[in-house]
Amino acid sequence: MEEMSFEYWNKLAEQIIVISSLLGGFSIAVIANFLVSDANTRLSRNIMKAAVLAASFFLVSVFAMTKVLMMTTNGFPFKVTEVDFKISSIVGGMTLLFGIMSLLTMIALSGWTKSRKTGIFTTIVGILTFILILIMLT
Repeated sequence: MEEMSFEYWNKLAEQIIVISSLLGGFSIAVIANFLVSDANTRLSRNIMKAAVLAASFFLVSVFAMTKVLMMTTNGFPFKVTEVDFKISSIVGGMTLLFGIMSLLTMIALSGWTKSRKTGIFTTIVGILTFILILIMLT
């Protein structure tokens, strides 16, 4: 398998930063809504936990990929070691995936706040979405 060039990593990091920023912002908006709401059920606490995890994972992904972006940009003032580069790219990619999983958990749980039928529907949609995302990533 051919090694990916710095130019490719640079563009990939840009895209992951944008995606993680948008999804992290969405997750933070959900957190803000839960903070001002009076809902204190077990289900709402679990949705809040999933939103906090998603936002945290997406933030880590943004900063890890920003480091990858900087290391792969011409004129970076420091020597790029393979270990630093691999750690940042692996952390950025894995936290993006964990953030997506947390976001889909939040989506899957959200329907249960309304009714059993809606809960079943949102759970199925969340699972199918995760499967399709995994297929697209392979």
